[in-house]
Amino acid sequence: MSDINNENEIIKSSKYVPEIKGTLRSHMINVPQVIRNASGIKVFGKRLKSFLFTTDIAVIKNTNADAIMAVYPFTPQPVITEALVTASDVPVFCGVGGGLTMGKRVVNLALDAEFKGAMGVVVNSPTSNEVIEAMRDTIDIPIIVTVVSEYDDIQKRIEAGTTIINVSAGKRTAEVVRKIREKYEDLPIIATGGKNDEGIRETIEAGANAISYTPPTTSELFAVTMEKYRKMSVESNKKQD
Repeated sequence: MSDINNENEIIKSSKYVPEIKGTLRSHMINVPQVIRNASGIKVFGKRLKSFLFTTDIAVIKNTNADAIMAVYPFTPQPVITEALVTASDVPVFCGVGGGLTMGKRVVNLALDAEFKGAMGVVVNSPTSNEVIEAMRDTIDIPIIVTVVSEYDDIQKRIEAGTTIINVSAGKRTAEVVRKIREKYEDLPIIATGGKNDEGIRETIEAGANAISYTPPTTSELFAVTMEKYRKMSVESNKKQD
């Protein structure tokens, strides 16, 4: 009986994960714990479950997400890619266009992103399969293609050279993920899960391997902090009176 107890203690101790926190870095953006239930996607030996959707360098430096998905609604610029990759402590997957930015420029931006240290590139749903093929012939890092509905031709995307599908279908994301997963058992899928645990859990159960999480904005975070400062100021003045 004692041997069984000892074995249980060993198993228990091996699962314990020590956590180190600094005084000044204790205030950070933690992705929802439920995301840890995802299987993750192993990219170049690193298992990634949570992708933080942001281009805010201050946020990137203060999060526990496994990776950063840096996509923004402007023409991608190499200087922005360089700044994001340099600032980040975790892998960065950079947006290289596919919406406003098309054709050869997307391929060139993808190659530049690889040279600057990005772990992967992300293209928008309007990107043609011809551009994806040209990217695949040029770069060696993963190509993530955004999908907005189940009507996108996933097979053609895969044949063109897509590595990972990123499902962003709003409230229908879990449903779209489920339909894609039914047809493609081993396809790596990242998907948005919303901001609550229920939505994230539903998306994971539908078949998403990893979750893209949108953090609170800087102004939202500051609002909480400033409210705290105001209360401290009021209490301090009351004591002086």
